[in-house]
Amino acid sequence: MTLPDTRLFLEALAAAHPDPQSDLDYTDPYTLLVAVTLSAQTTDAAVNKATVGLFAEAPTPAAMVALGVEAIRDHIRTIGLWQGKARNVHALSAQLIERHGGEVPHDRDALEALPGVGRKTASVVLNVAFGESAMAVDTHIFRLGNRTGLAPGRTVRAVEDKLVKRIPPELLRDAHHWLILHGRYVCKARAPECWRCVGAAYCRLKVKALPKQAGPLPKA
Repeated sequence: MTLPDTRLFLEALAAAHPDPQSDLDYTDPYTLLVAVTLSAQTTDAAVNKATVGLFAEAPTPAAMVALGVEAIRDHIRTIGLWQGKARNVHALSAQLIERHGGEVPHDRDALEALPGVGRKTASVVLNVAFGESAMAVDTHIFRLGNRTGLAPGRTVRAVEDKLVKRIPPELLRDAHHWLILHGRYVCKARAPECWRCVGAAYCRLKVKALPKQAGPLPKA
């Protein structure tokens, strides 16, 4: 995909989703951080069901710490990896209080220092909560970047770096949402619905196997 095609592809996605939003339910940077942390290897819909009760009972770091790991587990046991995620949510909440006055830091290094928070989660928080043009590459965007030719790469970071380099700066923040939504609902893993893809005219690659990653996915 050439650079002009990149713009045209994204503009086609933008026309289909002029006001892209995260599928996760949240009310502030803290609940967004928790929701994204819980979403690793789990659907957003499943996370939203689990956090309704959790956020009603513990909408702040202090309330989450007071709730305790066992009670957090009870709220989220319907999602994948719930035991480890409960420990991480409790620990990151405590760390927010101890190191950041109970506020979610607007800083990548500080975010990635929190338990259970990796580059992808930090990028989502920076993008959605703080309006930065950060590109969070999940499995959908990794697949789409390779399949379409938009940003081929063997690793998540390689795809991220190519996306940041190739996407026009004024489109970069919303591109994160456009690509996730397109990968989740149209350019699906097993059965991409090319027949209804608004960017099909600019897709360079036909459906084929993704390149094997050089290693396991990093923590979310």
